[in-house]
Amino acid sequence: MRGRTPPLADRLAALREAVEVADGRLEVPELAQARTLLAKAGAREALGDATVVALAGATGSGKSTLFNALSGSEVSTPGVRRPTTGVAHATVWGGNDDPTHPTDRLLDWLQVPRRHRHAPEPALDGLVLLDLPDHDSVRLEHRLEVDRLVQLVDVLVWVLDPEKYADAAVHERYLVPLAGHAGVLLVVLNQVDRLDPAAVRACLTDLRGLLDREGLADTPLLAVSGRTGTGLGELRADLARRVSARRAATDRLTADVRGVATALAAHCAAGSPAHGGSGVGRAEREQLTDALAEAAGVPAVTAAVERSVRRSGTAATGWPLVRWTRKLRPDPLERLHLGQGADDDGAVVARTSLPAAGAVQRAGVTRAVRAAREAAGEGLPEAWRDELRRTVEVSEERLADRLDQAVAGTDLGPQRTPLWQRAVGGLQWLLTLVALAGALWLLALVVLGFFQLDDVVPLPRVEGLPLPTLLLVGGLLAGALLALVARPLVGLRARRRARRAEQRLHAAVDVVAQEEVLAPMAEVREDHDRYCAAVTRARK
Repeated sequence: MRGRTPPLADRLAALREAVEVADGRLEVPELAQARTLLAKAGAREALGDATVVALAGATGSGKSTLFNALSGSEVSTPGVRRPTTGVAHATVWGGNDDPTHPTDRLLDWLQVPRRHRHAPEPALDGLVLLDLPDHDSVRLEHRLEVDRLVQLVDVLVWVLDPEKYADAAVHERYLVPLAGHAGVLLVVLNQVDRLDPAAVRACLTDLRGLLDREGLADTPLLAVSGRTGTGLGELRADLARRVSARRAATDRLTADVRGVATALAAHCAAGSPAHGGSGVGRAEREQLTDALAEAAGVPAVTAAVERSVRRSGTAATGWPLVRWTRKLRPDPLERLHLGQGADDDGAVVARTSLPAAGAVQRAGVTRAVRAAREAAGEGLPEAWRDELRRTVEVSEERLADRLDQAVAGTDLGPQRTPLWQRAVGGLQWLLTLVALAGALWLLALVVLGFFQLDDVVPLPRVEGLPLPTLLLVGGLLAGALLALVARPLVGLRARRRARRAEQRLHAAVDVVAQEEVLAPMAEVREDHDRYCAAVTRARK
């Protein structure tokens, strides 16, 4: 149903999810408060539905006298020289003297050893009333005890007196921070017997206005006198109502969860959660991939692919008699241990011999990563931007190794010789044989001429030129011309292969960029959105 308030269990589950998501990500003090609250909630829910009410106040406010009046006996004895309560006292309505009774276990958890069992009183059975030490005590341990119990009890009754009801110490330190706990807070103006009716009305009016300005407009304000009993009936009725409802502990925990969730919400971006993705745009991603490609040596690899293809193509289409000279120069890809790709299991079979990235390339990567990180962190609170920075720093440690593996495992294209180059190579061999036939024929003519037998064998001519000479010169010139004609085609294929290899290398580098940089950024943003969604559910 729309607008329905989630139960405490759902709030605690949402708060626990927020803490789990932020654990290891955020370094903020609010997480420690949330963990403490979750531990408190688990313990308090296991201790029954008794209502723990604490009387808190300053020295001389008369809270011990009020505590005794509610308890029906002098349980807490104020000091004579300087009125002060040194330790917390408890009065328990209902139950028995069994040390395993839930109220006794509850007081054990509260660490309140001084206990008084009140006679059964149906309206208040289940009430555990505490008289706390003075919050302004000169002794540090007393003040620390107040701070500890204020965080644990179900209902807080702040006892103020006419002289110090506007004291900044109690308002700024306790009441203002409890503005979100108005439903589990009660303020009483004690010792009204010392004032005439007009003064009481003036004090109540002034105190009511002060509480309203502090966000405590829903907090009840009562005028009482622990000494004369004025207003005690109204106070007991309010306590009886809270006891009978059996919701004080739940209401206090609900208010605590909402308060902690509100503090955690300070680390959520405005309008969360609704981001999705890494937050990195296409321009930043392309810039990152280009920078990583430069650092990985993709330009050098691309150039090596072009030289290698040109070398093999020239060897296949060039003059056969000089092809052996190509073998004196190593293949550029083999020299860099490139082109092996991956084995059948997808594992890289070799590492490259590419030089490490220089200072310029590393600076380019740093700039690109920073730009991607700023884009991913746009709109995020500082704590999450810090987590982005830590995440990317961890990823950068693996980048060089992953990039080298990506380059080494990239298929740079088939190593086979194209059919047209084989045909040209075959034609070159044919022209070479023609030239060789002409050369041998001319050599034979030289030998016959030496023995004066050149007239015995007729010499064919074409357009007046000896046929052997035509065969030799024609074969050589045709081979050279064929090599010249094939060279631009070889270069065109080399450039095309280099472009395809560059595309494949960029795709491999882009995968590394996604897995090592962008995916961790996206995870941070996704965790931010999950965290904020959980915080929102906890504070509804």
